[in-house]
Amino acid sequence: MTGIVYKSTGSWYTIKTENGDFLECRIKGKFRMKGIKSTNPIAVGDVVDYDIENTTDETTGVITTIHDRKNYIVRKSVNLSHQMHIIASNIDVVFLLVTINNPPTTTSFIDRFLVTAEAYGIEAVLVFNKIDTLDDTTLDEQLYLQHIYSEIGYKCLRISAQTGKGIDELKALMKDKVSMFSGHSGVGKSTLVNTLEPSLNLKTKQISASHAQGQHTTTFAEMFDLSFGAKIIDTPGIRGFGIVDMEKQEIGDYFPEFFALKDQCKFNNCLHKDEPHCAVKTALEKDEIAWSRYKSYTQILEGDEDNYRADMYDAERRASDETRKS
Repeated sequence: MTGIVYKSTGSWYTIKTENGDFLECRIKGKFRMKGIKSTNPIAVGDVVDYDIENTTDETTGVITTIHDRKNYIVRKSVNLSHQMHIIASNIDVVFLLVTINNPPTTTSFIDRFLVTAEAYGIEAVLVFNKIDTLDDTTLDEQLYLQHIYSEIGYKCLRISAQTGKGIDELKALMKDKVSMFSGHSGVGKSTLVNTLEPSLNLKTKQISASHAQGQHTTTFAEMFDLSFGAKIIDTPGIRGFGIVDMEKQEIGDYFPEFFALKDQCKFNNCLHKDEPHCAVKTALEKDEIAWSRYKSYTQILEGDEDNYRADMYDAERRASDETRKS
């Protein structure tokens, strides 16, 4: 029998069966280790085969096979830095929620997410949320970011989960698709899902005022069927987003505006760093490519995870230093 994984809690998986029922399933111990280099062998969105088990009072299942994935999105595992964690699979479109200052979303985070989506062949849409809270300065910043990414060819939406602005446009993009919402904790994922489908009533928390980083409200990824013909996967808030399994030569190909210029570089294997007659660097000097994008590219190229994390946590660290001094 075949079903789709709707929820994973680490050891148990909730599967929606072909007749629309939900069944709790586990995996066999051996299956766990079978050549899978991720911390979670099964992810939400996976299509699986299972057998029914009637050994207890309630009916459960055992997953026997995972069907080939169309795509998946990963991040580095929290504890095992060299392993990856599959966040979700078989996704049609991923919406990255971006907030300007509550909490701040860095271009470095956006670019890493987009590169991963490009690498795994998933359409990515940027959703600028909380636009009802922007003042003149943050509005300028939001419009500038939207300009950068629209020019590259990414679809951008401006929404407010609180006021309902842009929600109908978002629903139209989601219809008949499996969508995933991602972004930092506190960007409004759960609030947005509640706006799209009030009956789900996902838990939401106020942003922690002390460090504006947001609190985790979603503990495990979970898929939901929505009344307007869409499926969404709600994911735990992600602070860092590691680039996994990518050769240096490939990275530039996942920046569409770099890829478009690749054949104009003098060298076929140009890394757009120190090589002469590089079309990407020429475009950069003419302001035809955003400097923030080039900076993200060089950080990824150099595996500059430490600087990336420093950017992410700098404000938090400074705040805790101040606390210790007082």
